[in-house]
Amino acid sequence: MAQEVIKKDKKYTWKEFKRQKFLMIVSFFMVVYGLIFYYWPLTGWLMAFENYKPRKGLLGSDFVGLAKFKFLFEDDVFIRVIRNTLAMGVLNLVTSTIMAILFAILLNEVKNVFGKKLVQTISYLPHFLSWIIVTGILHDALSSSGIINELLLKFGFVDQAINFFAHTQYFWPIVAFANCWKETGWNAIIYLAAITSIDPCLYEAASIDGAGRWAKIKYITLPSIKPTIMILLLMNVGNVLNAGFEIQYLLGNGLVKSVSDTIDIYVLRWGISQNDFSLGTAAGIFKSVVSIVLIVIANYAAKRMGEERLF
Repeated sequence: MAQEVIKKDKKYTWKEFKRQKFLMIVSFFMVVYGLIFYYWPLTGWLMAFENYKPRKGLLGSDFVGLAKFKFLFEDDVFIRVIRNTLAMGVLNLVTSTIMAILFAILLNEVKNVFGKKLVQTISYLPHFLSWIIVTGILHDALSSSGIINELLLKFGFVDQAINFFAHTQYFWPIVAFANCWKETGWNAIIYLAAITSIDPCLYEAASIDGAGRWAKIKYITLPSIKPTIMILLLMNVGNVLNAGFEIQYLLGNGLVKSVSDTIDIYVLRWGISQNDFSLGTAAGIFKSVVSIVLIVIANYAAKRMGEERLF
């Protein structure tokens, strides 16, 4: 009896395979693409456990075990870099998430269709600007003769112009603001889609019960998009250590180096500038492992709280 069931299952599977032949062929090429471009490059991680020399190659270099990782965690600069990366990553995550949700809700409340589409389109545009352009705008706006200092002086908030790029306490807020300005409109797209999918009958019923706009947002909009918020938050937690490279590298200078350097900049300076590819690879592995651990922990916490989760 069991053999007959197995034969039937195999026959059914083969029949389905032939019926979905085109999808199977496409899937095969996608799997091959993933293996070649996503998994095969991971063999380069061997460099982190070797004293890698380009002339000797990956397999000919001397094996040093965890020596590179030991050097990393004994290096005060790397510890400071981890602090900077985590601080800016968390700050970017919190501010960008909150601003995207608020912007989506406020935009949804706009009743004029033309005005809504116009604001939505304009809000997307900064996302397509390169960081070179964005940092150029920031430099002009925050310079001693820029519009920000002119306004502060005009309204009497300060007695003399502030050099924002010479004081460490301003750097992280500037990075967070730049990320919000650049990505809020783009990040709000999925929240707007989630709000659009809410049943209009819920709002009509709330109106009949005398609910105002704030009550509708609090008791209908926010609870309805809560699963979307949780999923995106879990996905973005893994990107906390991807605090950025371009903006920190372009805005950073010797005066704010202690708060501007990130893991990516550290990898660039050691892995490329100093030709220590093994140390750069070790730092990259650390970043990847911590990102995976953060996602697993966040997903487990969401599961324990009964919220939406990734797996």
